[in-house]
Amino acid sequence: MIDPAELTMKLDKIYTRTGDEGQTSLGDGSRLPKFHLRVSAYGEVDEANSAIGVASLHVSEAAVLKILNHIQNDLFDAGADLCVPERPGAGTPALRITEEQVTWLENTIDLYNADLAPLDSFVLPGGSAASAYLHLARTVTRRAEREIVRLAAEGAVNPAVIRYVNRLSDLLFVLARFLNDKGKQDVRWKPGLHR
Repeated sequence: MIDPAELTMKLDKIYTRTGDEGQTSLGDGSRLPKFHLRVSAYGEVDEANSAIGVASLHVSEAAVLKILNHIQNDLFDAGADLCVPERPGAGTPALRITEEQVTWLENTIDLYNADLAPLDSFVLPGGSAASAYLHLARTVTRRAEREIVRLAAEGAVNPAVIRYVNRLSDLLFVLARFLNDKGKQDVRWKPGLHR
């Protein structure tokens, strides 16, 4: 396992011109086309992270903001995990999502879900602005999950990344409901309402 203290990064040059021919470098130095599934998977994780950042601008509850900040940091771990292919016997260990990070999400889901009004229908994305943006982040996270699963079907992917992203979309759903007055202000789906 990597010691986080060993990870340092210095970005003193923003453009490198190394991607001008449609290739990008992975974390292990290997190069892939920018349309490769691996690049798409960690790109979707980056988009989910950005969507969470936008959602956080509409959240006033300090505890929820702390959770979102925690998640955003973990999503960078997930991106780092995905940008270094798993290769058994490789020299330096790569940064990987851990089961402890998945468990943290599950515990947070359980904590916030315990106070929510019971569901009797699907919830439409909406209610408060914070809730609507968290629902948007949830759907972007689900898209990231689909890309990661597609990548896993073709090559080695840390299974904990899949579990992490799956639980994350569940947590975003729970937090969206929590910010809708603990589910009381949720907009419920009414099947066939306009038929």
